[in-house]
Amino acid sequence: MDQPDNLQSALARMEPYLPWYRLWINGNGAGGGPVRSLQDLPLVTASILEAYYYAENNPLADRPELNCYRTSGTSSGIRKAIYYSDWDEEQYVRIKEDIFRAILGTGRYRTALADMGTGHAEATAVEVFRRLGMEVESISFRLPIQEHLAKLESFRPEVLYTMPSILNRIVLESPDPSSYGIRHVVLVGEIASRAWIRETARQLGLEPEQITDTYGSIEVGTIAYYSHEHGRYVLAEGLSAEGMGSEELGEGLEPLPDAQEKVLVLTSLVREAFPALRYVTYDVVRDLRPILVDGRWTPSFHSLVKRIGPDLKHGEKISIYDVETVVYRHLSEAGFRVKVTGNALTVAIASPLATDEVLHSIRHDLEHLIPEIGMMIQARLLDGIRVIRVKAEELTSGGSIKGKKLFYEQSGESSET
Repeated sequence: MDQPDNLQSALARMEPYLPWYRLWINGNGAGGGPVRSLQDLPLVTASILEAYYYAENNPLADRPELNCYRTSGTSSGIRKAIYYSDWDEEQYVRIKEDIFRAILGTGRYRTALADMGTGHAEATAVEVFRRLGMEVESISFRLPIQEHLAKLESFRPEVLYTMPSILNRIVLESPDPSSYGIRHVVLVGEIASRAWIRETARQLGLEPEQITDTYGSIEVGTIAYYSHEHGRYVLAEGLSAEGMGSEELGEGLEPLPDAQEKVLVLTSLVREAFPALRYVTYDVVRDLRPILVDGRWTPSFHSLVKRIGPDLKHGEKISIYDVETVVYRHLSEAGFRVKVTGNALTVAIASPLATDEVLHSIRHDLEHLIPEIGMMIQARLLDGIRVIRVKAEELTSGGSIKGKKLFYEQSGESSET
């Protein structure tokens, strides 16, 4: 897909929306010459996006014809805004429809419920299911968990489209999760381990093959889905993938401990209002390689391991910059680290001034810094953010943003990024 004509076409579509991109690549890789392959293009990292795309003066903000989706913060305190043109939107829905058809087949299911958070996936879910000829309803994340259970009981959808964190609450809060008659679950949003999927399927009265994880981002759209046939995540149409070592990104990140793990770098030829050419996702995947799917070599990976860089997921994206802003609003001197266990988020703080009252205030502010997260916690769709006091020697992160780490714990083991 990285033939010169395809790349030149993608660059031409981006030009009216991202005039800075051509100037930037001319000074950082292409040197003004023709773009013959992806390798002629520089990496689009978080720092580049903060400088050019998430900047306060991005002219796309003045174009009312564009759809705008907002997510977590940046180092400058500006909330991220991601823009979609009408063409972007149509391609997004078309590709998502194709993936859902691959997952669910045609005519196999009649009803679907979209029980989502916010953002692009939520905004397009109903349209995608309708295009598949299904009767579909949705329920707002603002409503308490009991209303979500009541909707499942009354509508009895054959397909449930939801996030791992919301599905986890549904299972925990239901007297009998298998009673809703759900026949297939499609997931999106957060990492869903195979072990968690197997246990959740058991509680829903399903086989593990009846829960399908999808992977996407607000920047690119739907990226991949888990193929039970191949036992791997298969990338969507229009995407190519590179796997890079974290040290190759030029951002001072520590090397990944496993040689099979790589940072996923994506190129999309179906985006025009976002620079998705060699875009660094900061998601770490294992065993990235092409496989034959329906006779075509298609990028795939075995599993999504974790995220590195400034963002993590707690229902919605939350940035380590967001955490830092809140902590230092209440404590002038403190060390902290962020730990992710499954989909639960814990902020550990070391400071002699970290009283119970201060920790309570930090937790409150973190939960309400991004309104959607606060609403989902209040509705009991998400676990609250834990804020705990620890000794200074228990922290391993330094004072600079590059020194801060996210710690992931799965199946009793921990890893750090």
